[in-house]
Amino acid sequence: MRILRIVEGTSVDGPGLRTSIYFAGCRHACPGCHNQQSWDFAGGQDYTVEDVMKIVRYNGFPVTFSGGDPMYQAEAILPLARQLHAEGFGIWCYTGFTLDELLADGDENQRAVLKLLDVLVDGPFVQSLRDTDLRFRGSSNQRLIDVRTPDFKEWAD
Repeated sequence: MRILRIVEGTSVDGPGLRTSIYFAGCRHACPGCHNQQSWDFAGGQDYTVEDVMKIVRYNGFPVTFSGGDPMYQAEAILPLARQLHAEGFGIWCYTGFTLDELLADGDENQRAVLKLLDVLVDGPFVQSLRDTDLRFRGSSNQRLIDVRTPDFKEWAD
């Protein structure tokens, strides 16, 4: 998987201290994006699941997938998500896709990643809806979705 950087002990990508993993690549190209350098799929460097797990285990914090857009690398990050989930690490994921798009149009790997998450922050950044008072979101169209509920798990199948 291509990762731009891993930030240990951040508090901006979800509640509490977290390990945030910024994946390379995004095609949404949202006007006003604060992280345009993440759009390049060739950016960053390759990491193995074990490379990332060593960092996560060392810190012991829940994890946030960000980017870029992690869902463009769903096949590559699925083994990481499975390992994190198996070891009890909570996972938040930021994506420019909406939940409906991932369920209707997404591939099997994207749906499998969804089932391992705790919270999905969905939707593209929309500059005209930018709201600096929102916690953990950049624009008011983006949603914080608890995907741990049994109803969601059944719906996603």
